[in-house]
Amino acid sequence: MKLILVVIMFFFWFLLIYYSILTVAGVLHRLKKRRITILEKYPSVAILIPAHNEGIVIKNTLEAMIKLEYPGKLDVYVLDDASTDDTASIIKHFSDVFTRIHYIKVPPGQPKGKSRVLNYGLSITTSDYFLVFDADNQPEKNAVVELVHAAETTVNAAGAVGYVKTINANRNLLTRMIAIEFQVFQLLMQSGRWKAFKTGSLAGTNMLLKREVIEKLGGYDPFALAEDAELTIRITAINKKLPVVPQSRTWEQEPEKMNIFIRQRTRWLIGNLYLLEKAFHDLSYWKGKTLVHSIQHVLTYFLFVLLLLFSDIWFILGIFGYKLPEFQSPLLLFWFMSYIIYTVQIISSLVLELTVTPMNVFVATIMYFTYAQLFLLLLMKSACAYLWSRYRKKTIKWDKTERFRGEPM
Repeated sequence: MKLILVVIMFFFWFLLIYYSILTVAGVLHRLKKRRITILEKYPSVAILIPAHNEGIVIKNTLEAMIKLEYPGKLDVYVLDDASTDDTASIIKHFSDVFTRIHYIKVPPGQPKGKSRVLNYGLSITTSDYFLVFDADNQPEKNAVVELVHAAETTVNAAGAVGYVKTINANRNLLTRMIAIEFQVFQLLMQSGRWKAFKTGSLAGTNMLLKREVIEKLGGYDPFALAEDAELTIRITAINKKLPVVPQSRTWEQEPEKMNIFIRQRTRWLIGNLYLLEKAFHDLSYWKGKTLVHSIQHVLTYFLFVLLLLFSDIWFILGIFGYKLPEFQSPLLLFWFMSYIIYTVQIISSLVLELTVTPMNVFVATIMYFTYAQLFLLLLMKSACAYLWSRYRKKTIKWDKTERFRGEPM
């Protein structure tokens, strides 16, 4: 038992040190002053927006698209994937008025999902770059030009990655926690990894990519539910870079109800488990800077979960009076340091995003005991669903996140 505890403590401290380094690196990246470069020639950009029954949000999204400022050729292609509501009529109304907006009817096909729709969008466009936005996104007017500047001025870049902000962060406790989670992810997994390892991480939206790179890779994996994470690995494997650009920001909705949140995160986690399985069958996932992403998946979906589960079991056994090994000091330190590091990461992100409020600080103090524990349950649920689908040899269907009627940014 003592040997097991020593091993657990070793991995625990490794995890804490690693995330502490990413936190510091992320803060340094965010505070770094940037040079504003004016390009001699601006490449053409095609914005691809997959849309399925998005009538409730697509108007605000298209209004944001026509406000985008970009000196080069910019076209917006809304890819209608079998919508049965008023999505098509709204898009067509905009396309009749604004030459930048194009309505595209995606032909039926399998498997269903975002990857297949994006592959079709790539097949009917010819721009130098393409930029993906989700159908509920409202990017700020400088979002495109900031990404293009970074992609064009970074050596060996495959594109660039922007930031995602939560438009309904203050709606309730759940949306507030999701917004904070996104801030921490972007501080550590995007800014931190870019500063420390010069490797970026795609976030599914507000991401710019060179057409020649995606064509070389053979497009999106149509079976990947977490298409952004899967594509990140393949881009990194060919030694291409994805610079992170915090100045390029888009605003999107997050689930306001727990059942919608559970469905969304289950899909995300299943997609990342699919990617983890691919990593164990392909040695290229463990070479060069790709190793950073593969280790991150192991840390997040294996080591972190084991440590969290261990700490929960230890706590419960203690409550019910079971006699435990005499390791009070290290184990108390285990609990204390994990909570402190987790909370410091959240506070750091709040400071950098200028979202420090009494309510957000309070939420930061309770997220380790609430939101983090929910992740453990969701991962268990996702793992069971993924293993069951593999046993039955069936593809898990894409599950679209439900929208709500929101206000323009």
